[in-house]
Amino acid sequence: MRSPIQQLADSVICNTYVREEVTFVRGSGCRLWDEKGNEYRDFVAGIAVCNLGHCPENVAKAICDQARKLVHVSNLYYTEPQVELAAELVKRSFADRVFFCNSGAEANEAAIKLARKYSRDRFGPGRFHVITMKNSFHGRTLATLSATGQEKVHKGFEPLVDGFVYVDFDSIEAVEAAVTDKTCAVMVEPIQGEGGVRIPSPGYLKGLRELCNEKKLLLIFDEVQVGMGRTGSLFAYEQEEVEPDIMTLAKALANGLPMGAMLAREDVASSFGPGSHASTFGGTPLVAAAALETVRTIAQRTFLDRVKTMGRYFLDKLKKLEQKYTFVKDVRGRGLMVAMELDIPGAPIVKSCLEKGALINCVQEKILRFTPPLIVEREEIDWLVEILDGVFKEQA
Repeated sequence: MRSPIQQLADSVICNTYVREEVTFVRGSGCRLWDEKGNEYRDFVAGIAVCNLGHCPENVAKAICDQARKLVHVSNLYYTEPQVELAAELVKRSFADRVFFCNSGAEANEAAIKLARKYSRDRFGPGRFHVITMKNSFHGRTLATLSATGQEKVHKGFEPLVDGFVYVDFDSIEAVEAAVTDKTCAVMVEPIQGEGGVRIPSPGYLKGLRELCNEKKLLLIFDEVQVGMGRTGSLFAYEQEEVEPDIMTLAKALANGLPMGAMLAREDVASSFGPGSHASTFGGTPLVAAAALETVRTIAQRTFLDRVKTMGRYFLDKLKKLEQKYTFVKDVRGRGLMVAMELDIPGAPIVKSCLEKGALINCVQEKILRFTPPLIVEREEIDWLVEILDGVFKEQA
């Protein structure tokens, strides 16, 4: 029977999510508790958001301390947390400038606008097409929905924003064939997240960089899901020996508070002047304080090395299940962004795991995606694999 809060939700909240029948009231580390006191272990982390776990003490303290001082004044004025956060991101990345907003979709919207504006400033009108990848996901605003290379996301919202061309992921040849005199940028996730944790071949991102240099195109990396330590480096691009012109971040940037960011090189960012783009809440002091503490924690070398170690351990454990069950087609991942592809529907697996106290996620109908907090322990991984083994036995 649905709880009173779930019944109330059904009557007042827009029906845009298929929600599990559980109401969470408390979280700590990798664990959550529902309104009945039942405990769950979280391998979703708010969809790669709570990378430091639920309610980490240092981030909670940063939020509370800032809330007692200053919450919001708008971007008509300077605020210390925002400037310090921007400086931290610039120091640790390829970028020279940062634009703050509130979500990944907004960050990607800003990236698309900047790419078009830069191209117009430098080459004149008519050069506004952005090449994106099939199976990609960049958001649900009208522009980012149009940038997303999935027809099911487009359905019902036509006509789409003009200027997006979709090509096969992990194919330099496909991108090159799509370039015309109207192209201004290539936009890509270093690893496709909603597309099923699709990892490109070695050299793919470097090949895109070389092609963009040759054709005088901007290269945009959408690191909304893969950034902030998820793959074992602060930013996923760092493992590919390549740098973008523009990068977007969100999700884990403030460990659960709403924040997005678009980072860019100086010569590109200069196309944004006063009035060209804005966000009322972007970089507001409260959220910026949380993000600053989050970035400084995740960026520590020992922290990132541990993510790689735990990721390898997790993959090894899941590969043993792959060898054991014929309906497991593939296990793949980088750092603690991990997927198990099945040849049976994943939704029943997710439901069975939930009933046993394990939170996991399914994308693309048959791909189990695991994005636990980056502080996950071996014991918790072992526990989940044991749960999966039991659920799989029921399916075999």
